[in-house]
Amino acid sequence: MTPGIQGLLDLFAPAPPTPAAIPAPRTPLPAPPSPPPSAFSPSALPSFSLSPTPAAPPDLVFTRSLRANRYRLTLRKDGAALVTIPARGTEQEARAFAAQHQDWLARARARLQAKPRAATLWPLGTRILWRGELTELRPASPAPHAVVCLAADTFRVPQLQGDLRPTLEAHFLRRAKIELPARTWELAAQTRQPVTKVTVRNQHTRWGSCTSKGVISLNWRLVQAPETVRDYVIYHELMHLREMNHSDRFWRRVAEVCPTWRESEAWLKRNGTLLGL
Repeated sequence: MTPGIQGLLDLFAPAPPTPAAIPAPRTPLPAPPSPPPSAFSPSALPSFSLSPTPAAPPDLVFTRSLRANRYRLTLRKDGAALVTIPARGTEQEARAFAAQHQDWLARARARLQAKPRAATLWPLGTRILWRGELTELRPASPAPHAVVCLAADTFRVPQLQGDLRPTLEAHFLRRAKIELPARTWELAAQTRQPVTKVTVRNQHTRWGSCTSKGVISLNWRLVQAPETVRDYVIYHELMHLREMNHSDRFWRRVAEVCPTWRESEAWLKRNGTLLGL
């Protein structure tokens, strides 16, 4: 039973009888002041129903959106269910909404568990997604030189033992800050789409974003993806500068400049977890 429903049941439950051995006080004790009602307190709820409420799924996270006009349920990469509450919604209604979609949530979690996962630690021998291929991390030269390679690319590391992930990701980030802006400016010129600035960021929930002022931000992990997928994300953001939505017109613009966008979108959905998204 959820804490909100339990609070309501406690509110309507009869008070326990006073034991006969303990006499009632002569002067009634003053009642504690009632807390002011809030959006999520039982006293603020519009009504109370004695009908059974379906059990809400575990690991729920609530977020309120002033722009949302309906409840929305999504699954985070950590397996938690994120319920978006519209401006006039309540947590009670959000829990009921999530409970009504438990079947969808179970299927979504099963799909998430089936997706490939990147290794947490990267010692020598680990297979890492690099330029779109799972590539074994190998030493590039004999000791005492600490250099490793992923396919034809080499990277200097402090040592060949232990977890090399922090060092390699720092190398990837530096390459991304060179490669991704350069490619964005190139594709912007090809599509004749003005861009004012390109940034590379450590985003954890998206591959790219843009603003109405012409600023494009890209996830540095795109350097690990195939070039076609990297280009698709850039084209996607460039077309958003023309259509700040995901309407049919927007997707037609994407298809004009990137005919294989569906294959790239499918690759991101299949392999995004290998890159931590």
